Amino acid sequence: MQKTLFFILLLSLFFGRGIAQNHTHNGEMTCSHAKFFTEYMKESKDIVQSPYLFDYDVKFYFLDITVDNSSTYVEGTVTYNAEVVATQLDTFAFELISNMTVDEVLINGVSKSVIHNTDEAFVPVGTAIPQGEMFEAKITYHGTPSSGGFFSGITSTNDWGKDVTWTLSEPFNARDWWPTKQVLEDKADSVWVFLTTDENNMAGSEGTLTAVTPMPDNKLRYEWKSSYPIDYYLISFAVSEYQDYSIYAHPDAMGNDSLLIQNFVYDAPGCLEQYKDGIDESKEIIELYSNLFSLYPFSEEKYGHCLTALGGGMEHQTMTTIGGFSFYLVAHEMGHMWFGDNITCATWSDIWINEGFATYAEILANEFINGESAMQQRINSIFTSTMSEPGGSTYVPPDEIYYGNEWRIFDGRLSYNKGAAILHMLRFEFQDDDLFFDALKQYTQQYGGSTATGADFRDKMAEVSGLDLTDFFNQWYYGEGYPTYSIQWSQDDANMYMEISQTVSKPSVTPLFKMLMAYKLNFTDGTDTTIYLHQTDNVNDFMIPLSKTVSGIIIDPDNRVVNKEGSITTNTREYEKMLEFTFGPNPVKDKLNIFFTDEKSRQREITVYNLTGSIVKTIESNDNKVTVDVSSLPVSTYILEASYRGNKTTRKFVKQN
Repeated sequence: MQKTLFFILLLSLFFGRGIAQNHTHNGEMTCSHAKFFTEYMKESKDIVQSPYLFDYDVKFYFLDITVDNSSTYVEGTVTYNAEVVATQLDTFAFELISNMTVDEVLINGVSKSVIHNTDEAFVPVGTAIPQGEMFEAKITYHGTPSSGGFFSGITSTNDWGKDVTWTLSEPFNARDWWPTKQVLEDKADSVWVFLTTDENNMAGSEGTLTAVTPMPDNKLRYEWKSSYPIDYYLISFAVSEYQDYSIYAHPDAMGNDSLLIQNFVYDAPGCLEQYKDGIDESKEIIELYSNLFSLYPFSEEKYGHCLTALGGGMEHQTMTTIGGFSFYLVAHEMGHMWFGDNITCATWSDIWINEGFATYAEILANEFINGESAMQQRINSIFTSTMSEPGGSTYVPPDEIYYGNEWRIFDGRLSYNKGAAILHMLRFEFQDDDLFFDALKQYTQQYGGSTATGADFRDKMAEVSGLDLTDFFNQWYYGEGYPTYSIQWSQDDANMYMEISQTVSKPSVTPLFKMLMAYKLNFTDGTDTTIYLHQTDNVNDFMIPLSKTVSGIIIDPDNRVVNKEGSITTNTREYEKMLEFTFGPNPVKDKLNIFFTDEKSRQREITVYNLTGSIVKTIESNDNKVTVDVSSLPVSTYILEASYRGNKTTRKFVKQN
């Protein structure tokens, strides 16, 4: 039975799966603990997340483990330094799949009993640790997780003739290979990852490689240290027979300093030669992003790649695990360093904070490095994908987040492509690129090193821009579908008249997209101009002062809004229908009643002329029934004219005593 992970991010569920292994525990297991775990083990749920995980705040992780390039076997110790945030901590909890073995847990140096019958473990600490105090938990463990690529935690395979093992913990699979706390909002302040492996291998991970230490049995220990905040799923390793190809970037904000880009690629004939050009492009991309978003957020350490057989990439902090070096892939994963790593989604419902932003980073890299044409080609593919189905929300509803439904979180159409489209449209709403990118910088400054929701981003953009973005986000982020625009237009000597109709693909969820739209007007003299109009209703009428003759209209000429084009027509007969009316009595003494057959409310002008062409009375009305007082007019024959957007209909009537 599927259950949501919503409370994982807030209060969380604490129900486990069936018993897979048993551990003996000592007298520290009090009666109250025994009762809890007896009841706890009776439950069988898909989600394994205990409220005990929220009793402490992790400050530091230290993974000191032995790994191999031809096996998923892992053994070693993981040390937590953490602070108690509950009233007191009487049970230390962590997550680790049940087929991994916990050998020992030390709390502040004292060995404690462990209950590990599910994919989480519980350690009664004895004397409770009070709120605000720091404690150390050291977990020794070993085991062989299953190997399976995406959403399996750890994978071992062969690529380029080299055995390679790598991890991919997003979203719920760090527990597959190390004892962890899978709570997004609890970023550790720092992490060390020490990887002991065969001397023929190299092992990559987060931060700076501070030492490579010889170990017994012809092994080496790669000692990686990072002093930046990090989320659990961004901790990783990759191990293979690698070679190090390091290059340097020079972001403007670093002055004369250089930024290390450290790349571990297979030490196989032709491998570096095949990927070198793609790797070298990363210098220009990281320099661009440092200008657009803010300086690379981990500039005191490095950026890097570990090449694996992964079908794509995974943005492990400062050391992306990657399956190749195409421009798009490198640009996407590097974009995550700002959006996903430095700022991480606070809930999996808000994965857009990671994936939509990284996908838009690809578009920006194309725009500023490869040019407008390359950018438009990418935008076209993203818009086409977004509109390939009528519905779907970029925000992931909590009841759609559960183990086994990971591809809903990472839906390419919604989280990635529609997510990127939202940012492209938001930039258009700003109508000021400098302001838009300044807002992104302020966003990274405020939430860097922490987590954010879509609502947090919305509020920051509204604050910087002064725009009310409530409708925009309700429609595009939380809502579903896309609009189709149709235009009926006409023109007279002074004005152009446009009736712009909007239909939507998912009217039951999002009946209207209130937003800005651009229209390019082509003129018969070969010139053109672009006007910007706000759609506020499903049908809007606009009058645009214009002296040139329009030959045609293009909706969204620069491809800035997700939309489809309906019809664009200039049809005088349509306007005539809007002006068809009956009237009476005729002859009339005092009140002349006019009835328009078009029931829609329109701003029409009613004019009465005498036979010399002089205006004797004028009325403007939105009503379908209009009454004209003619009692003061002399007895005569008159012309009654109804006009709308330069189109006119006339009739005669007789005024009598």
